[in-house]
Amino acid sequence: MKLIDWILLWTLSLLWGGSFLFNELALAGLPPVTIVWGRVALAALLLGLVVRASGQGMPGRAVWPALAVMGVMNNLVPFTLFVLAQGQITGALASVLNATTPLFTVLVAHVATSDERLSPVKAAGVGLGFGGVLVMMAGEDLGGEGMAMLACLGAALSYGLAGVWGRRFRVAGITPLQTAAGVVTCSAVLLTPVWLVVDRPWALGFPGWSPVLAVVALATLSSAVAYLIFFRILARAGATAISLVTFLIPFSAAGLGWLVLGERLELRHFAGLALILGGLALIERKRASGR
Repeated sequence: MKLIDWILLWTLSLLWGGSFLFNELALAGLPPVTIVWGRVALAALLLGLVVRASGQGMPGRAVWPALAVMGVMNNLVPFTLFVLAQGQITGALASVLNATTPLFTVLVAHVATSDERLSPVKAAGVGLGFGGVLVMMAGEDLGGEGMAMLACLGAALSYGLAGVWGRRFRVAGITPLQTAAGVVTCSAVLLTPVWLVVDRPWALGFPGWSPVLAVVALATLSSAVAYLIFFRILARAGATAISLVTFLIPFSAAGLGWLVLGERLELRHFAGLALILGGLALIERKRASGR
């Protein structure tokens, strides 16, 4: 990888890691569903404009049902679960639990595909990673922080399902940018009636500029701009380089949380993160070797 690729990779980790900070800032004045709706609706508008400006056009009608499923699994479920969880735990801890996404992806791929089976090395990596989760959750009950941590794991599982489901778009004849625009558009359309019923936005008062700008940042930086950087890295350096962002996001999120909000992870959280990253390193080593 060249220097520019590493710069892009760290930038992407900051944008995705920053989403946990922006969630916390938005929660200071807005309800969870409104935060998620604002993120996907504005991101849909921005990415739609980018797609049209590029001359690609939006995806054909035949793929929209699959895009809608992807929107639920890759946006609506995880975004909502993380926002709800961050009412109880810090964004730094949520980002550490988010690092389990590749572990869930490996398990889902083993069950749902025929070409990505769970080898002994991958199984060891998954076991090591979930051992880290157990370390972090030691002593937690099923209320408060414990439930919030389980919600983060549910979000990571949803991302894992989306990762396997998204394989179908490689042969669907649409570009990655079209896929991204279609997914967030479906997410916005599906969430709109829920948002209107649950949050009754016409009854909400003005929350202040900080929560509003946080949602704008979620949509523009952590969604639209992040997608564009993601595809640029993918084109320049490939999927292996992209996988490295999983290792960087917890550090970016924790650093931003400490810098802006004074958040600190506990020793057991660092120990759990070390085990999770160790498990991911085993999985990625296996994937790179092809054995």
